[in-house]
Amino acid sequence: MYADIRAFAATDIEAAISYYKKEAGRTVANDFVDELEAAISHLCLHPDSGSLRFAYELNIPELRSWPIQKFPYLIFYIADDEHIDIWRVLHARRDIPSHLAAEPLD
Repeated sequence: MYADIRAFAATDIEAAISYYKKEAGRTVANDFVDELEAAISHLCLHPDSGSLRFAYELNIPELRSWPIQKFPYLIFYIADDEHIDIWRVLHARRDIPSHLAAEPLD
């Protein structure tokens, strides 16, 4: 299984890395990348481990979320038999429904 990262998610990731570099330094930014990669690797091995909470709240079937360890971010994704489709990587305190609504459903 492999992961596809959508454009919105890539933008989210770049923004988080930039923030951590500016506010906490390169080491923390690198730690964020390491934890993100570990989370994505976990999801590729165990795609059904994420929470369906937002799938129910937003009526987006199969949308799952998974936390990034040591950082207040959630990975939002949909998995099928072949890959993980990563929609967004959002700070847990953001208005998640409005950010996910910006993501096209195709």
